[in-house]
Amino acid sequence: MNKIFLILSVSLLLVGFGTNAFAQEIGINKNNMVNPVAVLETNSGNITIEFFYDDAPKHVENFIKLSLSGFYDGTVFHRIIPGFMIQGGDPNTLHPENSTNVWGQGGPGYNIGAEFNNIKHNRGIVSMARTNDPNGAGSQFFIVHQSDDSYELSLDGKYSVFGRIVTAESFETLDKIALVDTENKGIRDNPINPEQVKIAKITIVNRSDVPNLLELQEPERTESTVTPSTGNQKYESAEHEIGFSVPEGWLLQTRDKTQQNSPDVVAVGPKIGLVNPVISLTVQETNQRTLDDLISEKTETLKPAIGSGDLKVISQEKTTINENEAYVILAEGSFSANGEIFDVKFKEIMIYDTEKFYTFAYSNGFDDFDSQLPRFEETLGSFEMLSQDKSIDESTNTSTEGGGCLIATATFGSELAPQVQQLREFRDNTILSTESGTAFMSGFNQFYYSFSPVIADLERENPLFKEAVKLSITPMLSTLSILNYVEIDSEEEMLSYGIGIILMNVGMYFAAPAIVIYKIRK
Repeated sequence: MNKIFLILSVSLLLVGFGTNAFAQEIGINKNNMVNPVAVLETNSGNITIEFFYDDAPKHVENFIKLSLSGFYDGTVFHRIIPGFMIQGGDPNTLHPENSTNVWGQGGPGYNIGAEFNNIKHNRGIVSMARTNDPNGAGSQFFIVHQSDDSYELSLDGKYSVFGRIVTAESFETLDKIALVDTENKGIRDNPINPEQVKIAKITIVNRSDVPNLLELQEPERTESTVTPSTGNQKYESAEHEIGFSVPEGWLLQTRDKTQQNSPDVVAVGPKIGLVNPVISLTVQETNQRTLDDLISEKTETLKPAIGSGDLKVISQEKTTINENEAYVILAEGSFSANGEIFDVKFKEIMIYDTEKFYTFAYSNGFDDFDSQLPRFEETLGSFEMLSQDKSIDESTNTSTEGGGCLIATATFGSELAPQVQQLREFRDNTILSTESGTAFMSGFNQFYYSFSPVIADLERENPLFKEAVKLSITPMLSTLSILNYVEIDSEEEMLSYGIGIILMNVGMYFAAPAIVIYKIRK
């Protein structure tokens, strides 16, 4: 326990995914080929994948379908961690103009239900990446670079294994890709030269057409039967108006503030190496300080530890997370407790909002840091601020507690939350990029926020009222989701689609009920 407190005390110094839309049926018939395999042609060599259809039929069919459609052609392995895995399959990597900040957040526009099985994540295993939602897989996959016993806790039974690589060239190519130069280490781990790791094409062929296949034994499996995941533990705070998830099986506890920068929430994971992995969240007031002010204060705080050689900053950068400014720092150091010296690695992400800033920190033993890093990223990806809505103009903000967006409040923590987030991204990336869209949102916000804060407060006070609001806005969200599947390249298209959606909602919420009432009265 002293080791946990050691990491927490040190972390005081430091304190995409994905697409979530409507699931759709996959219609691939495995009998179209005899033992189909996938051949990935990359600029570093070929990778041949055989499938475990009996263990993960939906994931196999999904991968084959996307491959046959050319979905993966031109994408790159966007996240590369030597000794751990290489990850690809994100369509956001197709376009050079896209910032690497959005790599890891793309997908096909639907999700695949979890097919967790008891195949171990050993070297060469191909498994599906996902969001913090167990059913949040789409198109992104990863190939395990090296086997590690720690995967039994972090990966096995928690990600859907659907294949493995099966030629000597495949393993050589895997090693080549895993060893390319990367940047933003510990943050995004993206390749410096994407051309080195580009997937030129994926071809689905019969197994008999592939020469030099290795004679591999059956994949190693865990001894216990995998039980379906119930999802991560959900934490919500009415005081701070936030919510996020922490990994299943981790000890979640809230702590009384002993000092201003002490954590508000701490999650302690099972010990794999010398120390327990720890994820913490600290909430503090900005007191009108900017993000740059907070970064400067952080730099001054770390100077003594850096100067003494106890702490080494590996990387630091400003970025954007969930539409908020953020600051990410990765560091490592050696610390002593009870006469023992521990090499500990840290990752801290400071998310900035107008009145508060939220600092997530992850710490673990140096050798085991990467094994639990995906769990920390899932926690970060699940973080939500209940009353936040970035489209609101400063002039419409209120200084009183509560209020906020009634839609975000009604859907928070529900199956509609990812849909709302996707609509927010569409608003920011598409609607607000047109003059007509910007003008409409400006007028709409003034009207919407004249009543939204009052309804949002009522939702928090009355769960039944919240459910009623969620039920009433579901049809509207469904019609708005249509916009995710259309291309809007001009002002005229924005106006035509926008007017069409408005008329559709007027018909559902006003015209149809009026006709029904008229018929009943008549």
